[in-house]
Amino acid sequence: MRLRDHAFMKHEHRPAPGPDPAAVRLDIWLWAARFFKTRSLAKQAIEGGKIELETGAARPARGVQVGDRLRIVRGEERWEIDVLALSEARGPASIAQKLYRETEAGRAARDAAAEQRRLTGAGYAKPPTKPDKRARRLIRALGDIDAM
Repeated sequence: MRLRDHAFMKHEHRPAPGPDPAAVRLDIWLWAARFFKTRSLAKQAIEGGKIELETGAARPARGVQVGDRLRIVRGEERWEIDVLALSEARGPASIAQKLYRETEAGRAARDAAAEQRRLTGAGYAKPPTKPDKRARRLIRALGDIDAM
């Protein structure tokens, strides 16, 4: 064995740098914590800018660690949460809820937004029945008002 071969073998056995073992992919964690029904929906939300990490850019493969703060937007709901535990497996909702804790400010903002949506919809009264033939004609005529 030559000296050059020995030096090559010495470097061959070094472990390759890999992902942080104390981290889980963001899209997998969001799926396991039951914020999204599938991992691909979580990935689409991240790529669409619906997920923000306080520590840096949100990417599907970015590692989530205990103590990270996330802002999640899903439809009209917005959460601000702290990561308490990591999981790569989707389990029951009771276990998923133990993976995070919602901040007090986030909870207050979410409750205020829900109350605002409730009050906005309170003024609308659904008609008791479907429109009859005459009412449908009137509705159709109102729709064609721009054609006149």
